[in-house]
This record gives sequence, C-alpha cells and structure tokens, in this order.
Amino acid sequence: MRYRESVQQSAEYLRLALQLMTRQGTPLHPVSYALWYEYVAGINPRLNAEVDVLTKDGARLSDEAANALYRKHIADIDEETSRRITSNVQRIVDRVSESAEQAGDRASRFGTTLERLSESLEQSDAARSVPDPLGAVLRDTREMQQAIGELRTRLDESRQEAERLKREVSRAREEALVDALTGLTNRKGFDQAISDCLSEVAQGKPGPCLLMLDIDHFKRLNDTYGHLFGDRVLASLGQLLKANVKGRDTAARYGGEEFAVLLPETPLKGAVGLAEILRRLIAGGRVKRIDRDETIGNITVSIGVAEFHAGEPAAELIGRADQALYASKAQGRNRVTSAEDAGDDVASRAAA
Repeated sequence: MRYRESVQQSAEYLRLALQLMTRQGTPLHPVSYALWYEYVAGINPRLNAEVDVLTKDGARLSDEAANALYRKHIADIDEETSRRITSNVQRIVDRVSESAEQAGDRASRFGTTLERLSESLEQSDAARSVPDPLGAVLRDTREMQQAIGELRTRLDESRQEAERLKREVSRAREEALVDALTGLTNRKGFDQAISDCLSEVAQGKPGPCLLMLDIDHFKRLNDTYGHLFGDRVLASLGQLLKANVKGRDTAARYGGEEFAVLLPETPLKGAVGLAEILRRLIAGGRVKRIDRDETIGNITVSIGVAEFHAGEPAAELIGRADQALYASKAQGRNRVTSAEDAGDDVASRAAA
C-alpha cells in the first residue's frame, strides 16, 4: 500500500496540498492532488527535487508538466508485476550480454583468419595472375574485415548498454527496499535481511542480536506540534541510525514510529552497549520545526534488546525484542531493556 498516513495526518497534508495548488493555479483533479499530496508528505524525494527545480523563483507548474511528473514519479504497477518484469529484464540483459560477448569473440577470430588469408594471397607470386573471381574474393575479404570491425564496435556498445541496464535494474531493486521518509531499510528489506542472517546461522555462524526502538509519546508529539514535525522526528532518527549503524548491521523502519537494528555479529553485551549509546544520542538531540524558528528537545526512545536463541524463527526473535521494548515502556520509557531482564521481571512479578 502506497499511503499509510492516519486520518489526522492525511487531513494536514490535504490542507497543505490545497494551499500549494491554489497558489499554483493548478486544476483540482486527482492527478494534481496526488502530485501535491506526495510533495507535502515528503514521501517521494525525486518528485520533490524535480518540482523544486520547475517551480524555482515562483514559476508555476503547467498542467502538462504536472501530468508528466505524475506519470514519471507516481503512476506505478503492482509489486508482483514489477517484480516479474524486473526478473525478465534481468534475464534478457544477461542473455544479450553473453551473446554479444560470444559473437564478438567469433567475429574477432574470423576477422583475423580473413586478414591472414588476404596477406598471404597478396604476397604470393601468383597474385599478379589472380583470376577475376579470386580478385573479387580479395575485395570481398577486405570489405568483410571492415564490416567485422564495425560489428565489433556495435557489440562492444551493446555490452556496455547491457551492463548499464543491469546496474539500473539492481538500483531499482535496492530502492524498493528503502523507506522514503527516513532513508533506512523498509519493512520488506528488514524481513529479507533477518531471513538471510538466520540462514547463515544455520551454516554454523553465531546468532545475531536485535534492537527494537520506539519513539516515546509519539502521538503526543504529533498532537502538540503537528504531523509535519512528527515526520521531521522520524527523518532525524533515521539519519542518526544511519550514522551510527555500520558494516553488516541493518537499521530499518519497522513500521510507524518503531525501528529495528539487526546486529549479525554483535553479542548481547555489545548490543546493549550500542542501544545505550543510541538512547543517549537521541535524548540529547533537538529537532527543528519547519513552520517556525524553534527547536524541540526531550525526544526519547525506549529500546528492547534480544539475543538469538538457537533454532528459533525470526518471528520469535522479533517477539522477544518487542517484549523487552514494552518492558522499557512500562518501566518509565527512555531506557534499554534486554529480553533476559524483561523475562526475569515478568517472573518476579508473577511470583509476587
């Protein structure tokens, strides 16, 4: 699903989109609304960048340009069709590249053979008395050599184009796994990362640790400062995670105001240490409001940490990290709790 905003958030985007549409003198039809809705929501960075260029210095966006932007950046096909097309394009490109390389090698060998034959005939004492048909063969040989040279050039260009297309396909696949607002891996990408990680565990490698983070009182932030500020908070948290999660680790927007950090090669003690660093960095940061010259602090997160248990599926690991996160919330927020500590706390309360 493309749009996941709440009723209140989408209403705010509607108000801002209508303001821009009125200022632009844009026709109030669905295409224009979709364009300006995504612009104010900030969920389509490439669209925003192009709109900013086209409307620079107060310029108005024509209806034709708006339709072109919609077709380019918004109109899309369903995910399954996109995946199938991408897969087919990849196979075609691979075949074209392989065929071009094989044909180029054969053309090169054939050209070398023709060149040697031509030189041998021209240097022969009998060359002066070569019959007309053989002379025609010599002329055709030279023309064929030239044609093969041109073919090699075209094949080289085809290979370069095939490689470019392969890079484009790869880039498109990567973009499909990125959350537009935060720049982090999205839920689909996270599911893929944790599946790959646990597949490696099955091959004898150590298990991962998982951090689940949730912004404290996020609804209150939205209600107090507006949903655009809430988006700024999410984007800022995404930047902070990207700056502090490196290597094979994966930082992802798990959903809404909840984030996940997968640490394939970090033991529990190190994972808790990283969680504490992230918690302090976030608590000490400030986020600037877009609509006024004001920065807001005291934004905190609660974090749950779980270490992989041999044989458990991804869902159980995520569930234990979530339980630890809820324990952090229950204990006052702005804190880190490991799944082991959360389990001990539940056991002690049950005994009491």
